[in-house]
Amino acid sequence: MEALQQIWQGSGLYQVTGDQIVMLGVCLGLLYLGIVRQFEPLLLIPIGFGGLLSNIPGAEIATGDGLLHLAYVVGIETGAFPLVIFMGVGALTDFGPLLANPRTLFLGAAAQFGIFATLLGALGLTELGLMNFSVREAAAIGIIGGADGPTAIYVAGQLAPDLLGAIAVAAYSYMALVPLIQPPIMKALTTEAERRTQMVQLREVAKAERILFPLLLILLVAMLLPSAAPLIGMLAFGNLMRECGVVERLSDTTQNALINIVTIFLGLAVGSKLQAEEFLVPSTLGILILGMIAFAIGTASGVLMGKLLNRLSSQPINPLIGAAGVSAVPMAARVVNKVGLDANPQNILLMHAMGPNVAGVIGSAVAAGIMIMFTS
Repeated sequence: MEALQQIWQGSGLYQVTGDQIVMLGVCLGLLYLGIVRQFEPLLLIPIGFGGLLSNIPGAEIATGDGLLHLAYVVGIETGAFPLVIFMGVGALTDFGPLLANPRTLFLGAAAQFGIFATLLGALGLTELGLMNFSVREAAAIGIIGGADGPTAIYVAGQLAPDLLGAIAVAAYSYMALVPLIQPPIMKALTTEAERRTQMVQLREVAKAERILFPLLLILLVAMLLPSAAPLIGMLAFGNLMRECGVVERLSDTTQNALINIVTIFLGLAVGSKLQAEEFLVPSTLGILILGMIAFAIGTASGVLMGKLLNRLSSQPINPLIGAAGVSAVPMAARVVNKVGLDANPQNILLMHAMGPNVAGVIGSAVAAGIMIMFTS
């Protein structure tokens, strides 16, 4: 009888708390979004499953010497996993549309306004007593507006590790919901005529330009903003391997095996921060709300900058492509293309939208560097 009692008291069912049951439901919800709805499955599935493991009483896999905790220490606390993923993003990304139309840099820059607006908003709400975020925490929350998961994780790991779980879930959830969040904002800020605007075909970008761009990018950023050099450096290195044409094996490994392996452990490590005692706190709701505001402001700022450039430019610019200035590559560009096609079936905006989309990746990394520099 004592043996049965000991087994029962050692079981997860005996030890489980109400908060852990709630978090198990949340993690199952993330798995549902990834598997059934196919919202960012490559990350929501590892994050959701990692969250399940971290909320099983007595498993201790997300604490001490547990695998998920070790993955967090090795990959997130050091910043290694987000940097390796940025290298993979660079290897997967074609900078050609940005080089063919450099004006789209302004669209990517404008879309980062949501990051800084949300930083100020979080600090304002704290001043009013409605929230309780430090400057470092507000900066980490604001970066959600860039819709760049690895950057959000990198900044949160550096500035606000206690908020990492909520920030990561918010960042990837809003990335996954780009097709639902962005179109209403885009349509509200543009006229039917503006959405029909057709753009001229992009010029062919020379190989020398493609090779020189990542080199110039890292040198310029490293000299002006060293704190952004790790993110931009890995992005530039990955892209250089892609474009130079002499390290196909390295480029292929970076684009496939390496980024896939790191994505698995990154997701599990983030899931380890979804423990009930860390996630089910009032600040989580504030992070989710502020993250949504940041993303909406970023989208609106990009579209408004697109409208301004269209008026100032001699060649027509469809303002919709400004919405791709957030860093959700390539989903935001696909959403822009779809909204453009709805207005004009002859309007193919995908490659034009990739310019600000790539610029948004660079812009979010620069914004992250600024946040780290001024709050560290």
